[in-house]
Order: sequence, then structure tokens, then C-alpha cells
Amino acid sequence: MTTDWPSDTVARARVHAALGEPARLAVVDLLVLGDASPGEVGRALGLPSNLLAHHVKLLEQAGVIERSRSEGDHRRTYLRLRTAALTDLVPTGLRQAPRVVFVCSHNSARSQLAAALWKRHSKVPAASAGTRPAERVHPLAVATARTHGLSLTRARTHHLDAVLKPDDLVVAVCDNAHEELDHSTHTDRLHWSVPDPAAVGTEDAFDAAYRDLADRVERLVPAVRPASEGS
Repeated sequence: MTTDWPSDTVARARVHAALGEPARLAVVDLLVLGDASPGEVGRALGLPSNLLAHHVKLLEQAGVIERSRSEGDHRRTYLRLRTAALTDLVPTGLRQAPRVVFVCSHNSARSQLAAALWKRHSKVPAASAGTRPAERVHPLAVATARTHGLSLTRARTHHLDAVLKPDDLVVAVCDNAHEELDHSTHTDRLHWSVPDPAAVGTEDAFDAAYRDLADRVERLVPAVRPASEGS
């Protein structure tokens, strides 16, 4: 007898099948807290490019991960986790940090919103900075923050060199900043490939960036403990 399974059951089974292989589960674990290019994933996991491509294809087909084109180097793509396909995956207590520093190119929108969101949800201190800071925080970032009960009215832009301390956990919230950071110096860091709302310049674009950041902050907060708590 042939059973016609409901479509949602089939979709869930496809996700379970995709995760039922150690290398693919390791890829997902790597993407839980931040995005990465296929090359970065391969180096982190020690997987040859042909084998990684096979695993990534199966994860994409199962709807677990998706690709986005870099806004910096257009030849590069990033892999990101589609959290709607997964439940109960967020790890807790994975990192200790005295402070989280959110970084984007101009420190005028994404990094400011991310830091404000972080301060609302975590007792770990936060700051923001830019690799090429603008003169001021973008007015639409200020307006978006106000809409969601946050305040950026006193926020100012800062250069990364004036803000970053050796033990900070760096979260690059744009592709350009991620690609500009010194990999040998800023070793404890994550990357969030959040599209630049200023490039579009609409309220909808800023709200979309806010919602993306809010989802990512919610996932990261349980995984970062204050350094004072010890191991």
C-alpha cells in the first residue's frame, strides 16, 4: 500500500535526512551564530571543495541553508542558516566575552541597531564601530529604532580602532566590514550578512534589516556569557 504523506511531513523528513550526516550537521553548527562563505566553511571543517559542494547542495535542497551574494566582493557568496526549518538548535553558553562589538562599514545603521538590540536583551556590554565611519547615524536608523522602542538619538559613529579591545567578541554585520577586517588580528568574531538598508534608502529596507538583526541577536544572546562568570 502506498501512503501519501502530508507535504509538511515530507519536508520535515527531508531536513532530518539532510542533518543525519556528521559533515552536514557540522556545517549547520557553524552557521547557527553567523554566515560564512563556502571557502570559510571548508577551511573551518577541513572539507575538500568537491565534498563540501555536495553537502551544501543537499542542505540547500532540504531548505536548511541558502546563499546570498556579497555586497562587497560580488564574486563571493555566503551561506546562511534558514532558521525556520529548524527548532531547538541554538546552543547555549558557547562563548565568553567581556563585551560584544558590532561592526559595519559606516557604523551608521546596522551596527548601531544591533548594539541597541543587544543592550535590550543581554547583560554583556555592547558597542558599535565602523571600518569607514560616516559622519552621523542614518536618520532612518534612528527612526526605525524609535518605532521599535529603542533610542539612537544620542548615538555617534566611531572608528573600529578607537573602540575595539583585545578580548572583545566582534560581530561584523555587513559583508564589506567582514572582508575588510584583519583575519589574523580579529580572530574571535562572527559574520552576519545583513543587506545594507542605506543602499535602498527606504523605511521598508531599514525595517527588514532591523528584523534580520533582531532574529540574529535573539539567537546569539543565549550563547554568550559574561567573561566574569568563568568557565
